[in-house]
Amino acid sequence: MGDVLAYLESPVNDRLLGFARPLADAAGGDLVALVAGAEPGGKDASAADVVLEAAHPALSPYLPEAHQAVLEAAINEGSPDLVVLENTTAGLDLGAAVAAATGRPFVGYCVELAVEGGEARSVSGIYGGQLHAAANTRLPAVFAINSVALLDAPQAAGRGERAELAPPAKLESLRTTFVEPVEQPDEGVDLTKADRIVCVGRGIGSKENIEIAEELTEALDAEMGASRPVIDSGWLPKVRQVGKSGAHVTPKLYLSLGVSGAPEHVEGMQGAELIVAVNTDPGAAIFHIAHYGVVADLFDIADELTNLLSE
Repeated sequence: MGDVLAYLESPVNDRLLGFARPLADAAGGDLVALVAGAEPGGKDASAADVVLEAAHPALSPYLPEAHQAVLEAAINEGSPDLVVLENTTAGLDLGAAVAAATGRPFVGYCVELAVEGGEARSVSGIYGGQLHAAANTRLPAVFAINSVALLDAPQAAGRGERAELAPPAKLESLRTTFVEPVEQPDEGVDLTKADRIVCVGRGIGSKENIEIAEELTEALDAEMGASRPVIDSGWLPKVRQVGKSGAHVTPKLYLSLGVSGAPEHVEGMQGAELIVAVNTDPGAAIFHIAHYGVVADLFDIADELTNLLSE
């Protein structure tokens, strides 16, 4: 009889609770939702059987050290069989850290997770989603779930009992402090409102080659987007990033050039009405969700399309 503890970021993600509910049923325990913030209450996690609240000024704005202390305390107090987090930046911060601190195995990038015979069977997307790795893990353990696997909100409400987690003493002696938020200028770009997007990935090769994609973007009367490797390389500004840590877009046309299709990128563009992908790798993950795929050199395709549109 083991509980499942779901760490919920703010705002509360019902889809993580929907994912965790079958796990709690299979484990024969309660679904416990941990919500942590500066003030008590105000977060609806009624889909859980138990809503465990931790309130302390150090918990907002988000500070990894503070939230790790709270999650550790919840694990040590409740001894859940499974701890699940969303595989966000915060989830990766906390998942591996609390697993190490509490002596539990950690499995990240999960796209599937089930409980069977006292152990967990998981499938993780690795190498940017190009491969799937299956694992059997003895419980108790900690799992970070890819956002693309969180499909449905809970079908029914849980008991919704409220419980309070006393703020751990570590919150009074934190070694890190939140200084200030730093936001990139938007440069007047809002990809979420674009009807057509041309998105470049690592396959574009260099900053100098961006001009080729820009010519096609102009010919299509579209907006330029980019995957994270392009942004991290400094070839385009952050405001152009599409994906988990960038814009979530739903254009009528999404044309990707040299984008591999990592889960973090797919999360931000899978709602596009028409997805056309160009990549030299026939096994690229982007082809799994593309409506039309072209295995070809992106520069040849970009030049040909630009010429056709110009005519």
